[in-house]
Amino acid sequence: MPEQGHALRRVARVVLLDPENRVLLLHGHEPGDRADDWWFTPGGGLEGDETREQAALRELAEETGITDVELGPVLWQRICSFPFDGRRWDQDEWYFLARTASSTVRPEINEAGLTDLERRSVAGARWWTYRELTEAHETVYPTRLAELLNRLFDEGPPGRPLVLDTEIA
Repeated sequence: MPEQGHALRRVARVVLLDPENRVLLLHGHEPGDRADDWWFTPGGGLEGDETREQAALRELAEETGITDVELGPVLWQRICSFPFDGRRWDQDEWYFLARTASSTVRPEINEAGLTDLERRSVAGARWWTYRELTEAHETVYPTRLAELLNRLFDEGPPGRPLVLDTEIA
């Protein structure tokens, strides 16, 4: 985990659902190694004095161009630490529920809104059904996403954010 006195990067992520309850995931990979890949929710670090809500909406728009969303509550929180692009990333991630009314939104990576690192490491986006997630052999973050979505669909958003297990890679 982070070194003592080392602040965690504050991150806002979006669990975006369409009217059919499909979730939007981005396809990422290690820069320079497309075989080292995974799927993840849109989102990223806070900038300046923005709130996590503002960061969630900004990141979704920057990464996908999708702006017609209704941002809901924080579903989950997790601390994670992982190597990426030659350094260690220590993050405090909050996952916001969001919905879009359009099932015709075609997720495309918004190249103009990406940072240089994102342009080198994000390969695409797609909508996933719950069933597809349960049958997937790909790596998906957060881990247990299918299980977490199943709980969300059965019980609705939690009264307080569910704290997920710390993940260290």
